Amino acid sequence: MAKKKKAPSSNTIALNKKARHDYFIEEKFEAGVELQGWEVKSCREGKAQLTDSYVLIKDGQAWLLGVRVQPLASASTHFVTEPDRTRRLLLHKRELARLKAAVDQKGYALVATALYWKKHLIKCEIALGKGKAHHDKRDTERERDWNRQKQRLMRTDHR
Repeated sequence: MAKKKKAPSSNTIALNKKARHDYFIEEKFEAGVELQGWEVKSCREGKAQLTDSYVLIKDGQAWLLGVRVQPLASASTHFVTEPDRTRRLLLHKRELARLKAAVDQKGYALVATALYWKKHLIKCEIALGKGKAHHDKRDTERERDWNRQKQRLMRTDHR
């Protein structure tokens, strides 16, 4: 009897939806994340949050700040867990130099937009973004509402 394959689940662990609201995303990069064992187990359970996370480049290395990985009660009994610790990102030197040069320009920031699985590794999608002003956020919201309204109109016209 043949074994049934499990349906592939979503590769996404956590998303930072607020980043698209607060920044104009210009370029995206994929970085590896240096994690401890209990953090990987928590990520498998989907207990990671990227809400106010950002990336800092210091001493030629990229650091991920503001990510919260909630420890599991069963897997983290004999470890001293630190849910809000700073985690190192693994990037190539050329990418680091390019990001450092871009961040040094006025108005650019590095934000973490997604945490996801790639095969058996956890990757972090970081984005180079330019901060939005308040009126830009309103314009984006207005455009999103108009697109939603257009979709409703198209649906009712076809019926």
